[in-house]
Amino acid sequence: MRKLLIAASLALATLAAPAFAQDKKAPAPAAAKAEALMDINTASEKDLATLPGIGEARAKAIVKGRPYKGKNELKDKKIVPENVYDGIKDKVIAKQ
Repeated sequence: MRKLLIAASLALATLAAPAFAQDKKAPAPAAAKAEALMDINTASEKDLATLPGIGEARAKAIVKGRPYKGKNELKDKKIVPENVYDGIKDKVIAKQ
């Protein structure tokens, strides 16, 4: 009976081990994500124009309105409409 309990315990432990294993994938560093964001205070008009909903005219308006304390100022200062801002807010940053 004791051998049966030991065998059953080992079988359960073997099956449960993957549930407790740590994920070996390391999360992406925050710096890598920040580098992927376009800084609206330093990006060129040409680079800004590549953002969705931002053409040459809006890119010029963004450059003209610099410096920005936060990316939300694009919407607050009515440089871009809210729907365009919603499309780019995860792609831009306003570094000081």
